[in-house]
Amino acid sequence: MSIAVRDRTAHQPGRGQQQSGGRPRRPRRTAQIWLVVLASLLALGTAIPFLAVFVLALSPEGARTIPYQFPDRWTLDNIVSVLSAQSFLRWTFNSLVYSLVSVVLVLITAAMAGYAFAKKRFPGRDALFWSFLATLMVPAQATLIPMFVLVSNLDGIDTFWGLIVPTLANSQSVFLMRQFIRGLPDELFEAAKVDGASEWRIFWQIVLPLTKPILATLGIFVFLWHWNDFLWPLIIAQTDEMRTLTVGLASLNSESVSDARLMAAAAVTVIPCLLIFAVLQRYIVNSVASSGIKG
Repeated sequence: MSIAVRDRTAHQPGRGQQQSGGRPRRPRRTAQIWLVVLASLLALGTAIPFLAVFVLALSPEGARTIPYQFPDRWTLDNIVSVLSAQSFLRWTFNSLVYSLVSVVLVLITAAMAGYAFAKKRFPGRDALFWSFLATLMVPAQATLIPMFVLVSNLDGIDTFWGLIVPTLANSQSVFLMRQFIRGLPDELFEAAKVDGASEWRIFWQIVLPLTKPILATLGIFVFLWHWNDFLWPLIIAQTDEMRTLTVGLASLNSESVSDARLMAAAAVTVIPCLLIFAVLQRYIVNSVASSGIKG
């Protein structure tokens, strides 16, 4: 009887144990609740400008709207007018070509360079890598004039290649690819070489399939960088036919365009970025975190 009572009392937590075990949980839960509230407020503050853009885009011209009040009715006339404009369609085409072609070329070149820096041994490899990475500390504005003079001497003004080629050397992409590929097992590449696979076959059939997560993440970043790029397209695009969306929207400010149509054009410009980020956002945290920890 005494042994059973002891065992039962030993398994039953006392009042002091319940208090000592319950006290740390309440402050922790309270801190989590306040953290969620703070994050929600920050997210709402970030989303307010986007909501304002879409509200103005869907408002009739001349209507009294935010920050005073919401419009009495909603309309798609501004968006239809923007999409039917010939200049806007041309600017959209130029931005798509500039962004998509740059994404493909940057990913291929960054994957090749990352594979070489991660798995190949050659004299001066580390010095070359860190020298290439040191270019991140050089402001883009410092190389803008020499790059423009070089492209101009090669007759690259108002051309797609003059717009795309100078932006292909991306140090951040090479760094992320190198960090990710360093985490791949060396035995995999050694086994491929024993089987007689060439370097090109190893790259296309082993490296690229295994780096799909980081390639998807870099694809998002590179697309957003080029889609929102303004300074370089502004200098290279000398005519209206070669303008990108960012440069074209800036030119609308100097014309007699209503705020509603200007916001409609901005809303249409933001939609592709939101769609791409919503579809591929799961790759960002996983691949960037893993590539930053390894090596």
